[in-house]
Amino acid sequence: MYNAHRGIPPAPSSRLTELLDQVRQEFDNQQSRAGEYEQNSEYEEDIARLRHELEARGGPPSHVSINGLPPHAGLPQPQPPVIGHGPSNLFGGIMANPPGQGAPGLVPPTQEQQQQQQQQQQQQVPPAHQMGGSQGLQQGSFGGYPPPHGVNGGYNPQPPQTTASPGPGKGRVNRGPPGPTTPHQAPSTSYPDPRPSPQLGRPPSPPQHQGHQIINNLADLELESLRPDQKREGNDWFAIFNPRIPRVLDVDLVHTLSHDSVVCCVRFSYDGRYVATGCNRSAQIFDVGTGAQVTKLQDESVDKEGDLYIRSVCFSPDGKYLATGAEDKQIRVWDIASQAIRNTFVGHEQDIYSLDFARDGKHIASGSGDRTVRVWDIDSGREVLSLNIDDGVTTVAISPGGEFVSAGSLDKSVRVWDVRNGHLIDRLDGNEGHKDSVYSVAFAPNGRSLVSGSLDKTIKMWELADTRGMMGPSMGSRDRMGKCVKTFEGHKDFVLSVALTPDGRWVLSGSKDRGVQFWDPRTGDAQLMLQGHKNSGIVLPTLGDTIDPTIPG
Repeated sequence: MYNAHRGIPPAPSSRLTELLDQVRQEFDNQQSRAGEYEQNSEYEEDIARLRHELEARGGPPSHVSINGLPPHAGLPQPQPPVIGHGPSNLFGGIMANPPGQGAPGLVPPTQEQQQQQQQQQQQQVPPAHQMGGSQGLQQGSFGGYPPPHGVNGGYNPQPPQTTASPGPGKGRVNRGPPGPTTPHQAPSTSYPDPRPSPQLGRPPSPPQHQGHQIINNLADLELESLRPDQKREGNDWFAIFNPRIPRVLDVDLVHTLSHDSVVCCVRFSYDGRYVATGCNRSAQIFDVGTGAQVTKLQDESVDKEGDLYIRSVCFSPDGKYLATGAEDKQIRVWDIASQAIRNTFVGHEQDIYSLDFARDGKHIASGSGDRTVRVWDIDSGREVLSLNIDDGVTTVAISPGGEFVSAGSLDKSVRVWDVRNGHLIDRLDGNEGHKDSVYSVAFAPNGRSLVSGSLDKTIKMWELADTRGMMGPSMGSRDRMGKCVKTFEGHKDFVLSVALTPDGRWVLSGSKDRGVQFWDPRTGDAQLMLQGHKNSGIVLPTLGDTIDPTIPG
């Protein structure tokens, strides 16, 4: 043990020399690192200067993937709206975009806001002369369409905002226990039938054909540059007729039917004499000839607080009844003459987005965000069939003969079932199918074909195989029988509704680009485009028994 007063002996001279050498070496290392940092800063300045020069000469912008730089994420593409109850419902996602945010909201952007949007686009997208050659507007990595430009292209699409249902500002009241998790469009999902979900990207641009080429992008045409026989204008609407094909239709506005709230759905009666609309808390029926309101159907027993939007309406074939589907997950069948509720069907767990009456007048098909298609018997007042899939159902349709029910959903597929036994007859998807969620389906009058509209901006016509005598189990290893016979391209935004005229001569489509287009199903050519709404064409009813030269507005 050392004594307390005893000091530490000095270190040997060799140890001191070693410590001094280490200090000197560390000092040299720090000087070397400082020189490297200054050199790296100079390199970064040179790289930034070279990038700026490259962009000024028309080369790829700095965010394009070059030698390890961040990859290009493509032009912003709107995400499809989700289906569910409350803030993330289908129509809220589509229609409730704030004004001036791009996609058409409940109120169109002001002129100042539109100018700001155009300035932002010019800043984001380099001019064509800087892009080299005749490439035009660069596409993103998804290969999709560029955002619309020009006076007729609609407001530029932006991702839908997840807001509450459209309409006056009252909040929602609690209408019972919530349903299952709101279904979202998922890139990979398992389905009841054994085939895998299609894994498909965004649609490529339509090919440019040589020789016979019909321009179906009628929204790209400048109204002022067209001849008088190629257009028709009203005070707050206009129509453009395809200048490349003979004009065989005419159109005129005969009525504007005003409502106190957002109109979520529209449906004509089978004889074309009446039109029904679904609004907040009520359904209204108008006379097509006079434009006068015939009746207003509203369930007075429902809680008066909050909003209750009618998402779907449908006349019975004889015109005596009107079925309505609402946000409270109930289907009401109204006796129009007495304004009384004949049936109330309860079973869906989320909003009901689509209804269709069978031609026998006894059965109703319904589709809901709860991922089910259900068939109801109005005589017995019971559910007679329930069909489940793994994604939200956006639309349903019953074939003219009543033997099949079809549904479109968020998983990009169109399914067809046999109503008699619930067997899956066909699933229309894959390479020739839609590349995004399907929002509308409609059978042709012959019952052998159907059309579908999708968020991929296209309409497809499908030909179903002859299923007579096929009463076996649901399709399993069998190859798909139906096939896509025509794809209609021309809309600038989501296709939200499709229909056929009762004679099958015309296919109609309504889009978020605010345009309604008439298509020839034999050629795939667009005959005309009609614009008159300040917002999206959500639901497109069919016209009367024969093609009519006028369109109720």
